[in-house]
Amino acid sequence: MYRSHVLVCGGTGCTSSNSPAIIEALEKEIKLKGLENEIKVIRTGCFGLCALGPIMIVYPEGCFYSQVKVEDVPEIVEEHLLKGRVVKHLLYQETVHDSVVKPLKETDFYKKQHRIALRNCGVINPEDINEYIAYDGYQALAKCLTELTPEQVIQIVKDSGLRGRGGGGFPTGLKWSFTAANKADQKYVVCNADEGDPGAFMDRSVLEGDPHCIVEAMAICGYATGATEGYIYVRAEYPIAVKRLKIAIGQAKEMGLLGKNIFGSGFDFNLHVKLGAGAFVCGEETALMTSIEGNRGEPRPRPPYPAVKGLFGKPTTENNVETFANIPTIIREGAEYFAAMGTEKSKGTKVFALGGKIANTGLVEIPMGTTLREIIEEIGGGIPNGKKFKAAQTGGPSGGCIPASLIDTPIDYDNLTAIGCMMGSGGLIVMDEDNCMVDIAKFFLNFTVDESCGKCTPCRVGTKRLLEMLDKVTDGKATLEDLDKIEDLCHYIKENSLCGLGQTAPNPVLATLKFFREEYVAHVVDKKCPAGVCKHLLKYSIVKDNCFGCGLCARKCPVGAITKSDYTAPGKKLPAFEIDSNKCVKCGVCMDGCKFKAIVKG
Repeated sequence: MYRSHVLVCGGTGCTSSNSPAIIEALEKEIKLKGLENEIKVIRTGCFGLCALGPIMIVYPEGCFYSQVKVEDVPEIVEEHLLKGRVVKHLLYQETVHDSVVKPLKETDFYKKQHRIALRNCGVINPEDINEYIAYDGYQALAKCLTELTPEQVIQIVKDSGLRGRGGGGFPTGLKWSFTAANKADQKYVVCNADEGDPGAFMDRSVLEGDPHCIVEAMAICGYATGATEGYIYVRAEYPIAVKRLKIAIGQAKEMGLLGKNIFGSGFDFNLHVKLGAGAFVCGEETALMTSIEGNRGEPRPRPPYPAVKGLFGKPTTENNVETFANIPTIIREGAEYFAAMGTEKSKGTKVFALGGKIANTGLVEIPMGTTLREIIEEIGGGIPNGKKFKAAQTGGPSGGCIPASLIDTPIDYDNLTAIGCMMGSGGLIVMDEDNCMVDIAKFFLNFTVDESCGKCTPCRVGTKRLLEMLDKVTDGKATLEDLDKIEDLCHYIKENSLCGLGQTAPNPVLATLKFFREEYVAHVVDKKCPAGVCKHLLKYSIVKDNCFGCGLCARKCPVGAITKSDYTAPGKKLPAFEIDSNKCVKCGVCMDGCKFKAIVKG
């Protein structure tokens, strides 16, 4: 029995910020103080508030230490763990109110969240099956195998209203029923953990923080659909997730929760981990299965759909990590519990990876129907540096953007579709007034061009031509007629591409054209980038009345574009400098180095 537990984040974010060294220092200091039998250090998964990592929480007090450094460890051990005096200056300051330490769940970041998929992340040791079991782990599987028929399991999932969290939003129970209805000598369950969207890390965090919930959910799916084999297709770039998945599968087999005759029910189920090579197209379900089979990851025409002819030509159910992560709770608590959250057509919660121009970057899980304003201003802490919110990109390279005018839009599948966006897997990139929306569209399209498998011409060639046309816009060489051509090409690619990657590739372009057409027009007509981002349309100049004539900018200029002028500003002793725009390469070195803010761009 330990009197205190110290939970340290062992997710990828905090690991990259040196949390393993903090754990090592903690264990060393605890031993030096003779507290090894009183204090237990636990490496957990992601707590969600990634902006404040490395994170440490001490229980039973629930004290939240943020941005912990190795050099902070001796003080925490000496004062808090040994003497019982909380080190308030190292706490997350929002948890300290009138000298009282309030629970983390009462902070702005957490109080509007409702965690189902993330329920165990940052709570348990993901490498210890006993901790998962202590938090009701494998109860749902036991209930299915001992109390429910496969048909009843599928009906519960249908009644819950759970829709696929990978982007498409297809009803999960309906998908399972399609596989169950097909008779075959072998069926498969596949978990899509090939999270390729820029800025998305939801699935990775679930796998790192709660791998057993995916093992349990896939076994439940196998029972419901008649499958006996499962594959988790996970990115090789997620080494921590891969390691913990393999540990979880090994522990489950050792306890008889995977393998032959689970719970004495006669049901057999085995799981395998398949590493992906980082191809974005393998997030598409048919390409993923082709890759598992040992072939180059390319999509296959549908129909036949995976429920009829999937992995190795057999009926297959495929869901992503977050979808599976909801299953144990739905079975354990009942369909009504899950369906009570969210909106009429979008039940439950959704995990978002908040990134970009936002104070609180990290993972949030909120009920469907929460407005974008609540996410950004209340949970996310608003836009840093006093900047104005401009747009939020949802769905990554396959998604669209929500402009500031629609910030009060409730986030669910149907509302996003209605405004030309999509949920996607849950990446939410926030942009402020300094972002150029044409440049944003180019960024995502460039990603799609690189990741196209090349199998179909509309995607392979069409996206390249589309990118070239956007380059013309940002170079100031396009015409208004080109904007119409861009829109036409977008629709052609959407209608004629083979798979979802190509069909959704133009979405960022279409969304920015719809909501920010004036920015495209400014690039084309005025030859100006309103946000001051597009290099070829920039012009650096010196405000001569602000220039002290120090010459630092001239000395730093790599091409000698800055020289003395004949003008000396009132009150100044030295002539001001000026920039020859014909020589300027727009590198920005001069502006970065000017101490007097005399250089502007526009």
